[in-house]
Order: sequence, then C-alpha cells, then structure tokens
Amino acid sequence: MNEVTDILNALEHGDPDAADKLLPLVYDELRRLAATRLAQEAGGNTLQPTALVHEAYMRLVVPNSARHFTNRQHFFRVAATALRRVLIDRARHKHAHKHGGGLQRQDLDDIAAPEPNEELLALHAAMEKLAVLDSLKAKLVELRYFVGLSGDQAAEVLGISPSTADRYWKYARAWLQIEMDGR
Repeated sequence: MNEVTDILNALEHGDPDAADKLLPLVYDELRRLAATRLAQEAGGNTLQPTALVHEAYMRLVVPNSARHFTNRQHFFRVAATALRRVLIDRARHKHAHKHGGGLQRQDLDDIAAPEPNEELLALHAAMEKLAVLDSLKAKLVELRYFVGLSGDQAAEVLGISPSTADRYWKYARAWLQIEMDGR
C-alpha cells in the first residue's frame, strides 16, 4: 500500500515513469471492479473490462494534470468516478441520434437488442442531484453500484464504519429510487 502512495506522490510531482509503475500495482483490482460492474449492465454492451480499465486509467493519470491522490483509498475513490464517467459517456454516445440512438439494433437471428441503457442515464441524473445534497452518500453509491465493492470495502475506502455505510446505502438507494421514479 505504501508503494502505491509513493508512486502516486511521484506522479503528482511529474515523474514520467510513475504512471507505468502504478498500473501493474492497481490493474488487477481495477479490472476486477470493472468486470463486476459490466456484469451488472444490460445486454448489448460491447465494452470489455480491459477497455473500461484502460479508458478510466488514461483519464486518471493525465500528464501535467492538477490531480492529486493522497493515498491508495483516494485513488480508488477517484477511479470509481472515472469508471462511472466512462460508462456514462458510452451510454450517452450510444443514445445520441447521430450514432444511431433512435435506431433499434437487430441480432443476426432478427431478435431486437435492448435500447441503450436509459435507466443508467436516469441514475446518473439522480446521482448528480444526490452529490449536491450529500457527496459522501453519492460516493458510496458509486463504489457499491458502479464499482461493485461490498459494504465493508466501500466503508474502508470512504473511512467510515460498516454500520454507517449500511445506513447510508439504505438511505441513498431509497432516495435514488424516489428520484428516478419522479415522485
């Protein structure tokens, strides 16, 4: 864990080799998280866990960025957001009219493929509102839903107790459901 923090500090100070050193240390965990998240997606998704990890990683270690990671937990919190943003960008891209968003896909067997995941876009809009009201609960939802962490793992990353994480998780799920239903 200290090695990851040291490399994150080197990355912050502009070490050009830091990103290459960091990837092997975090890749397996990021790929596992991406695979878990993609398994929860609706059918018709062509994005693979490896591609999701690479896209998110490239957003995380942009050279000469003002991004600062204080430690391993902070890195994975930011990584959860990056994974979520990649999925949201893909859903928006698929939903865009110029990319066939109004068209219905057809399988080779003439079975219609599902529409772009509009529920994911609705969840994103609700998550944006929740982040304004309570950023910690929004971050917890990102870690649990988008990254696939357990309650205990998410609690550790956020630095809160598992019982608090469970309480926040129940509240956030209920709040998001009400928001998405438009009640």
